[in-house]
Order: sequence, then C-alpha cells, then structure tokens
Amino acid sequence: MQAAKLPDDTIAGDEVLPLCAAALAAADDLVSRARQRVRVLVSTDGNIDGGQIEAQQFAVHGLAWLATYGEALRQSLAWAEQLSAAGRFGAMEQLLLQLGFGGYLTEMTNGIAMSQIEVVRPADMGLDEDDLTAFRGGAVARLMRLGNTQSTRDRLAVMLVEAAGGAEFGELGLDETLTLVRDQFRRFTQDHVTPDAHGWHLRDELIPLDVVQAMSDMGVFGLTIPEQYGGHGMGKTAMCVVSEELCRGYIGIGSLGTRSEIAAELILHGGTEAQRRYWLPKIASGEILPTAVFTEPNVGSDLGSVGTRAIRDGDVYRVQGNKTWITHAARADMMTLLARTDTDQPGYRGLSMFLAAKPRGTGDDPFPAKGMSGGEIQVLGYRGMKEYEIAFDGFEVGAENLLGGEEGHGFKQLMATFESARIQTAARAVGVAQNAFELGLNYGIERQQFGGPIARFPRVAGKLAWMAVEIMLSRQLTYYAARQKDQGRRCDLEAGMAKLLAARVAWSSADNAVQIHGGNGFSLEFPISRVLCDARILNIFEGAGEIQAQVIARRLLESRN
Repeated sequence: MQAAKLPDDTIAGDEVLPLCAAALAAADDLVSRARQRVRVLVSTDGNIDGGQIEAQQFAVHGLAWLATYGEALRQSLAWAEQLSAAGRFGAMEQLLLQLGFGGYLTEMTNGIAMSQIEVVRPADMGLDEDDLTAFRGGAVARLMRLGNTQSTRDRLAVMLVEAAGGAEFGELGLDETLTLVRDQFRRFTQDHVTPDAHGWHLRDELIPLDVVQAMSDMGVFGLTIPEQYGGHGMGKTAMCVVSEELCRGYIGIGSLGTRSEIAAELILHGGTEAQRRYWLPKIASGEILPTAVFTEPNVGSDLGSVGTRAIRDGDVYRVQGNKTWITHAARADMMTLLARTDTDQPGYRGLSMFLAAKPRGTGDDPFPAKGMSGGEIQVLGYRGMKEYEIAFDGFEVGAENLLGGEEGHGFKQLMATFESARIQTAARAVGVAQNAFELGLNYGIERQQFGGPIARFPRVAGKLAWMAVEIMLSRQLTYYAARQKDQGRRCDLEAGMAKLLAARVAWSSADNAVQIHGGNGFSLEFPISRVLCDARILNIFEGAGEIQAQVIARRLLESRN
C-alpha cells in the first residue's frame, strides 16, 4: 500500500503542536460562547429553569457534545506534549493529533453527530456567524483545511498497515508500571480470551468458571480495593488499562470486573467498617462475585421511582418487588440491592442499599433461594454473563446487611459510584473500539480484491485512519478522567464526557469494521459480527447517551467558571 502524493501545502511536523495549541484556545472560546447562549435559552428571570432545559433539549445536549469535543482535544494535546517532552512524539503521533484536531474542529463548525440521525449545529445552540468568524481564523482554518485530508489519512493508514500485528498504534503515554500492567493483561487476553470469545457468544453461554478463576488469580476483582482489605490498592487509571485490555478480547470479560468495582465502591464509601472487613476481602479474592440490582421494569434512569420495597421485620428485611437487567445474576453470590425502606418518603429519600447474600445458581436453576425467582433475558450481544429479571416475594436480607447501617442513604451511596462506573465503562468502550479496529485492519490487509489488499483503497484506508484517531481521542479523555479520580478530585463531568464519547466511538468503529468486511461482516462466522452487537450496549448502560449529555450540560450551565 502506498500513500497518495503529499500536496505542496502541508502541515510540517514541528508546526503541529503550536497549531493545535492555538486552535484549542479558539475551541475553548467557542464552547464558552455556546454555554452563554444556551444558558440564556434555558433561563427564566436569570435562573436555570428545568422545564426550559427539557424544552431545549437538542441545544442543551449539543452543548454537552461541543464541550466534550473541546475536552477531548485538550487531553489529546496534553498527551502529545507529554510525549514531545519525552522525545517520543513521532510521525504517527503527529498524524493522529493533526487528524483529530482537523476532524473535530470541522465538526464543531459544521455539525456534530449526536447519533446517526441527529446532527447539532452551531445555530442550534444560538451561535451566529460572528461567533463562527471569530472561531474559524488562523490555526483553526489551517487545521480544518489541511489537518484531515485524504493524503493525511492515507499516510496514517500506511503506518497502521505496517504496524499491524506489532506494537500499539501510537504511544499511549503510560508510565512504566502501567505499561507492565497493560502487557500482562494483553498476554492474558490473547491466551485465555480471544481464542474462545466468539464461541461463547455464538453458543450464548456463560464465561467458563476456570476463566473467571484465572481473572481472580490475576487480581482483577481486587484491583482498586485497598491493600488493608485484601486488594492491590491501585488507582482508576490502572483499572482503565486493565478493562481496556480485557475488553479488547471480549466485553464480557472486561465487564466482570465492573460488578466488583461497583460493589467495592459502595462498601468503601458507604459501608460500616465491619461491612468493609467482611465483604471486601471476599470480593478482592473472587470468593464472592457481586451483581448490581437497581433497575426495574418501568424504571430505567429514573431511580427515584424505584418501587421494590424492603420492610423491616425484626432482624431481617423482607424484599418485595421486581428487578430487571441484572447482569451475571445467576452466578452472583451477593447483590447490591436498591430498595425502598420508607414508603412515606417520596423519590430518592426513601431508598436504601443492601448487601444481600444469595446462593450461587446455575443455568438450569438460576435463583435457588426462598423468596426469589426469575429468568434470563435473551440479548443480541454482551452475552457472556447473561441478563436476568428477578422477582422478590418476601426474600430475606439480614438487617446487618443494610449498607452503612442507616436507612434512607441508598441513592446518595449509589451516586458516589457513578464516577468510577462511567470511567470504567468508557475504558470498556475503548477496548471494544480497539478490537473492532484490529479486526477491520487485519481483514483489510488480508482481503484481496482487484489485484491487492482492500486496505489500499482510500475509502477503506480512511475508515481505518479515522477509527485510530477517535480511539486515541476517547482513550486520552478516559485516562484524564481516571487521573482526576485518582487525585481525589470531583470528576463527574469528565467521567460523563469520557463515557459519552467512547461509547459512540465503539459503535462507529464496529460499524465501520463491519463495512470493511463487506458481506462477511454480516456473517456470524466472523468475530466482527459479535463486536458490533457488543458495542451497541455501551451507549445505553451506565447512563444512556441522552442522560449522559443531560448531566454534562447541567454541570456546564450551572457552573460560572
């Protein structure tokens, strides 16, 4: 494969960083202007009006996407500057950065795809031609014109083809410890996951217990649990690296760790010391596999409407109600169960969280417990842990298993886990996107048509190049959110942005990789068909894309900074 001849007017390597830095300042100004315009749209008498936020949802969510693009550019530039300072900002990294800025700046000007059929444009957020004129000068104009051209995409595609089967595309900017962690889990995934993942999916079977045990032996379930409770005491950035590598093989494997992550976060931040000492070592060792039991048949994102009740009866609570979309529920030994303990308190205030022990079930008998029944929900993808619905009819939970020992704190306790859960989901999405990219790249190299590999055609090369660019952008945004969390800073905004972008990138990468496969991509024989199904869920769970955009926008609108 040969790149197209370079045009005379190109961006030189030593120009890339200063150009991107200047363009970022312009992007920041555009986001600031959009925030001011949207704030006016949704305000009544100078105050943010919830009703207007709902009425102006398209503009509000557009602001979230615009700001997310700006933050993705900021973190990709920070990544590039870090590499440059270390003498590792090579030709591939320059092209990734240049293409990312060229592409996203153009979208910020012409329209950002919030979904396949929803494109938000500057005018939708109240921006006018004067705003765009201020934005489109100097560095922005140069990057929009020359940053994301066919010749630039072709050059990157040549490098990607040459590196296929070898090292990572582009430096990740990880330190030595995290690089060792990444390499260790990459080998694990290659040996224990990739060879069998498609078979698990096609047979719609649970991930084998010997693989779960191998994950436990690798320390997956105790990765971020403090050492004093039997864990490894690593940070959320390490969690991202591990989740990405596991999902690079199969999303179900990476998502097993999510169950333990959510449960451990709940217990660490909301539990009593006795609860921490009892539950956390068992979760860290893999002795106990947890599952999250929050969603109900008519309650998705509106958790304040949870109706399942937990009624105190002496030394136990008796649970009554129905839950759905419970991942890995049959095999789980413990449920983090959200239920209403005070029916007189409306909304969130009457909710409590329980650490409810249950016997481990099987495929034939998923819930062998008194007062508990249910069955499997058949799904398109994300099959390795299976989804279930559960009916509780007097199921008993010991009163000592009320999280924190006090009623009414369940929603607050759950909210404390959202940052970590969304960062981890963003990392899972990056891993899925990487898997899709590699399947598309390898097929593009191997598939011979019209006298050569199809990767040589510009439309195929362009898809591969842009997939690599957006994976880099979403990865750096995810790592940034994780670092913020590791430093003890509030990062719900950054976590939401990472999840919002990475989920879209996973889906678009899988969709484009299917297109590269052509008809074979529609065949169950080829793993990309599985990856497409798996990728679709990422924009729904842990906060649907619309909810995520709403949360991001509210933070932006309420902040005066």
